[in-house]
Amino acid sequence: MAAKKILMLVGDYAEDYETMVPFQALQMVGHTVHAVCPDKVTGQTVRTAIHDFEGDQTYSEKPGHNFALNFDFAKVRAEDYDALVIPGGRAPEYLRLNDEVVTLVKAFAAADKPIAAVCHGAQLLAAAGVLEGRECSAYPACAPEVTLAGGKYVDIAVDQAHVQGKLVTAPAWPAHSAWLAAFLKVLGTEIRL
Repeated sequence: MAAKKILMLVGDYAEDYETMVPFQALQMVGHTVHAVCPDKVTGQTVRTAIHDFEGDQTYSEKPGHNFALNFDFAKVRAEDYDALVIPGGRAPEYLRLNDEVVTLVKAFAAADKPIAAVCHGAQLLAAAGVLEGRECSAYPACAPEVTLAGGKYVDIAVDQAHVQGKLVTAPAWPAHSAWLAAFLKVLGTEIRL
């Protein structure tokens, strides 16, 4: 398998598991992952938040880890990457206000490169206008944004993933097994036992 170069867009209060797990898992199988955040450089950190499902009307939020960035946002060019990962949490709600971030997402979609988004990552896809006519799963509170962006919200179990073409989406971190497996398949990753 040819190793891929993957861009991960993060920001303060990205969901902890949705950032740490794909970052580590994709590297574990041999891919290069550059985790970046606007206005930050290699070695700086973003704070994460742990979102949990404890029977309340919405998820609870607890402090997560400080996640170290391993590449400078200012050096990122979409054409240098094979795929894009967008974790959820609160970061997508303000990352979508950054024109450079939105331009990057549009470039990945226009080039038909694999994109994996989980939970509130759909907010960034919607803001970039790349969901028109596309199916997308997300945290249920993001369903109106998917629909308003011209997409079709796919309501699936919290531990499942949805694939349409090269777009891999899921409702939240309990879907990591399904979401990452689907993304690896889209990437053409072969794991031999």
